[in-house]
Amino acid sequence: MDIVSALDRLCYRYPSPLVDLVLEHEPGRRMTAVKNVSVNEDFFQGHFPGEPMMPGVLMIETMAQVASILLVGGARPVARAWLRGVDNAKFRSRVVPGDRLMVEVTTGPCRGPIARLNAVATIDGSVAAEAELVMGVEFAAATETTDPAGIHPTAIVHPGARIGAGTVIGPYATIGQHVTIGCDCRIGASCVIDGLTTIGDGNEIFPMASIGLVPQDLKFGGEMTRVVIGDRNVIREFVTVHRGTKGGGGVTTIGNHNLLMAYAHIAHDCHVASETIFGNAATLAGHVLVEDFANVGAYSGVHQFCRVGKYAFVGGYSVVTKDALPYVKSVGNRARVYGINSIGLIRRGFSPDSITRLRRAYRHLLHSNTSRAIAQIEKDPSLQTPEIRYLVEFIRTSKRGVGLRRPSRRVEEVVED
Repeated sequence: MDIVSALDRLCYRYPSPLVDLVLEHEPGRRMTAVKNVSVNEDFFQGHFPGEPMMPGVLMIETMAQVASILLVGGARPVARAWLRGVDNAKFRSRVVPGDRLMVEVTTGPCRGPIARLNAVATIDGSVAAEAELVMGVEFAAATETTDPAGIHPTAIVHPGARIGAGTVIGPYATIGQHVTIGCDCRIGASCVIDGLTTIGDGNEIFPMASIGLVPQDLKFGGEMTRVVIGDRNVIREFVTVHRGTKGGGGVTTIGNHNLLMAYAHIAHDCHVASETIFGNAATLAGHVLVEDFANVGAYSGVHQFCRVGKYAFVGGYSVVTKDALPYVKSVGNRARVYGINSIGLIRRGFSPDSITRLRRAYRHLLHSNTSRAIAQIEKDPSLQTPEIRYLVEFIRTSKRGVGLRRPSRRVEEVVED
């Protein structure tokens, strides 16, 4: 990748490029780049005499340059980009000569000429700075975006369907009258998208997926219910997403940055949040809520009206008939609690102290009556964290009950072997 030419698309920039190397690049989704901080940088002369340190504004500039390279390399060509704003910036440690700054930028929602991106800068695995970038973009003159070749000649696209710029529709795909598809999407061969379905920007839908068809509910009477899907989702082969029913709220929703592996099924009136992962053939019955960062393993089934909490891990081949608690591993038929989802929490940036507190809270829940355990948790000042308050509220608001059963000793022995 030609970093210098990509940075020429940035309407302004610091006199020298602040990106030395691109390590990872998922076009339109994510980029990891490196800035080697050397003592001969021009800005060190004034920041700060006797104790050189990279100023925070140049760390933001580095993030903006990585974001520009990511945008330029996306599915829709960008002619120019510029930084319009910075939200929730946090500087957590100093950056000094000799540091190797790793900057990871991931794309968020893109609405017209405005793109939002999340940027995290780390040094040796520790976060040095993070921010949400608001980038203005000016797209290059349309080529593929307005060329009829963006829609394969064998695809059947209803004239009433609305297809965003840069979206490519593969052979033999069928797009219904009331479908709206955003920008820069990829619709695979033989996909069927029908009904009152709205799909956001940057989604990749693989061959044979079926979205927006009528639900498998005998009470459904043909009413105009909907499917709403956010941005940057990956929906693999043979995934089915059914629209809602009048009695269940009328809409099935999927958020942003989700991965639905092959044969996964999202039934009517389900609500899937963001950053979730569904294994192959994972199945949600109707009216299920899956919250942010949850992971539902392959061939697992979630009973209707259940919830899967934030950062929960549902193991493969599990059957969930009660609410799957957040932050833990629920495995089995019927699902039982196998401890804190420590690996998942570490990957998501939870500190060792937060994981220890969550483990203590669950120790109360698993070794005592639920009401008594909640009272003990609320009396302990060291357990008054946002994560644990959310956990307690999740349990209190459960309508189907929560799965707090531990595995038997015999099952534990088999699992450990």
